[in-house]
Amino acid sequence: MDQRVSLITLGVADLDRSRRFYEDGLGWHVTQMVEGQVVFYQLSNGLALGLFGRADLIKDGKFDDDTGATFGGLTLAFNARSEAEVDAVMLEAEKAGAKIQKPAEKVFWGGYSGYFRDPDGHAWEVAFNPFWELDDAGNLHIPPQG
Repeated sequence: MDQRVSLITLGVADLDRSRRFYEDGLGWHVTQMVEGQVVFYQLSNGLALGLFGRADLIKDGKFDDDTGATFGGLTLAFNARSEAEVDAVMLEAEKAGAKIQKPAEKVFWGGYSGYFRDPDGHAWEVAFNPFWELDDAGNLHIPPQG
């Protein structure tokens, strides 16, 4: 199996509210959608993000969970090119309605990061890692150790 993640799908309580957060608040653009059910955003680095009505996603995956989004040990990450970009992204998310979970700060591993939660409680980290590289297209390159 290839080391690859192609699509991240978030189960959301209110699809319209989440679309407004990502589109109006963060400035993202819909790539494809099934009206009232699922929305897809093509991300700059070959990944895609899907927003799926939580109840429909539970039914589709035959999951036994109707308690709402909680922290399940998963974070999505936006890697930035600088500390200033981290601050700008955090501010943009907050203005869009995100809850700041942890304001951006210097961190133990030598970088700079903060966390926010989208309207459904999904956790996002916004980080600058001076040891990793982002190419012009936004693709993350982690150098091998050693």
